[in-house]
Amino acid sequence: MEPFILHAPQGQAVPIIANLPHSGMMVPEAIAAQFAPTQLKSLPNTDWHLDQLYRSLPMLGMTVLQATHSRYVVDLNRQLQEPIFGSFWSSVIPEQTAFGKPIYVATPSLEQLQERVEKFYVPYHRKLTQLLQKTIVDFGKVYLLDLHSFFGPITEAVCLGNRNGKTCSEHLMASVETHFRRKNYQVVRNKVFNGGYITGHYGQMAGVEALQIEVRYHVYLNAAELERSQPPTWDIPKFHVAKHAIDDIFGAIVHDLTEDNV
Repeated sequence: MEPFILHAPQGQAVPIIANLPHSGMMVPEAIAAQFAPTQLKSLPNTDWHLDQLYRSLPMLGMTVLQATHSRYVVDLNRQLQEPIFGSFWSSVIPEQTAFGKPIYVATPSLEQLQERVEKFYVPYHRKLTQLLQKTIVDFGKVYLLDLHSFFGPITEAVCLGNRNGKTCSEHLMASVETHFRRKNYQVVRNKVFNGGYITGHYGQMAGVEALQIEVRYHVYLNAAELERSQPPTWDIPKFHVAKHAIDDIFGAIVHDLTEDNV
């Protein structure tokens, strides 16, 4: 399977790229054989079912880049630096979960780790860079929305991160915040989640405004299922209510960002 799925805009394109780096769940067989069975079954801290939650974005004219593989195969939201195998919070390939639990029963070799980087990490970031550059050529600027979800530690429904004002304008931040609030979601800025590697790195590019959008699992998933050691289901009434709200929110955001090409 390819390291990403690209969803092209349907109808008139807008200068907005949505990125889903942590929603993939694929683990190749050879890598799965090295995983501890519990971690392979649960894949904790996955951005569960965001591909379904945001599946209408291309119909709004947005380009969507979606990772296919698990963040435990390679974490696309980490900087490619040494050590590539290490901390969940800083390495491209984590050796433990966010909860400090070992991922592997058989430690991958350096050659295997480097192969993952070349096969999954490099092509994804190459494609994202190309999409951003092409959109800048076509429109003069581009908005990058880095879409994630979380369990805790904060309890607000939505956290918006722009590296404390460094990666996007107040216009973009305020638009997203306003439209989530209009749907009665609690929103905070840069609280714990202030923007990961993708937001920070691409937000420095000329012509790019980058914003990380974190939505709490409880907004769209069954809280009781989050305690199980397996992925939660998505086809439930709560999910469909949230998706309807998300469709309205992002439709309004697109209108704000494309009106008179602000």
